[in-house]
Amino acid sequence: MSISSLKQLEEHLDLTEDERQWFNTSPRLPLLVSDHVMALMDENDPDDPIRRQFIPDRRENTDDVGDLDPLREEEHSETPRLIHRYHNRAALLTTDRCFSYCRHCFRRRFTSSSSGPISGKQLEEAAAYLGMHGEIREVLLTGGDMFTMSDGQIASMLATLKSTRPDIIYRLCTRAVATFPERFTDKLFETISMYNYGAPYYLMTQFNHPREITEETERIISSFMKLGIPAMNQSVLLKGVNDDVDVLEELSNKLLSARIKPYYLFQGDLVNGTEHLRVHLEDGLELERELRKRLSGLAMPQYTLDLPDGGGKVILTHDHMLGHRDGCWVFESPYGGRRIYPEK
Repeated sequence: MSISSLKQLEEHLDLTEDERQWFNTSPRLPLLVSDHVMALMDENDPDDPIRRQFIPDRRENTDDVGDLDPLREEEHSETPRLIHRYHNRAALLTTDRCFSYCRHCFRRRFTSSSSGPISGKQLEEAAAYLGMHGEIREVLLTGGDMFTMSDGQIASMLATLKSTRPDIIYRLCTRAVATFPERFTDKLFETISMYNYGAPYYLMTQFNHPREITEETERIISSFMKLGIPAMNQSVLLKGVNDDVDVLEELSNKLLSARIKPYYLFQGDLVNGTEHLRVHLEDGLELERELRKRLSGLAMPQYTLDLPDGGGKVILTHDHMLGHRDGCWVFESPYGGRRIYPEK
């Protein structure tokens, strides 16, 4: 069972005024919270970091900063479900459904739009495009969450894609490992294994807070690894959730312990309804700078901004290179002081 109404929510939480007022406005993204996510919340803490990610706030429907398609995905949609924004990568919108709707969702123009799972015709159109564009080497199976689809729908999709382009690396993008772990059944893994040939799959998760990583997480990741599918994590930097260096350090280390590589730490996109969750860039850069002192290269995610208007991704980091003097490069050490790197 999932929570999707005010009455259900009031049975679990004493709502704040901002949360309650959301129900008096016209929502751009509906309420949907899985029982698993609800159980992770501290019901007595209105500032609980899990709560801030999934319980809506009136500010979502009054914020007009940015727009509903900040990355210009619609302009780069080559078929109704295939986005080709980068030369060698594409994204396939497998479905508009998720097990829980994140309030920071950057694709809220599509999420829960009643589009449903990708149709046979839409899948064939996307596959035909991939067949004609050999420059595409990777495809993100995203949405929505592909694992809200049935085992049969997933099998049909993977069969079509693999038969058309077995050389493509397909990224299995999901939040379900954190929000609905019971979805990952033996039957599902059997379905994936049937089409586990050619180029490898990569599992792309989203964990934003260390409390989301549970005992079930390691079980699921182990099952993917038995199929030879490695896991990488894409977090979003969120105000009141993980904009704290101690929290980010714990998150990265817990991910590694669960055999998930911290990959990206995304700066929030300029999408309507999310301004109250976005962290200021200068604060994010300071967090990134401090994290580099604390984490190994294996544990350190790339602090990344997906530029507005489809400008592409850029890595945000403190510049330790101070300049070039007398045939030497001068650097600032993360731990203090300066160091000289001679070129001869």
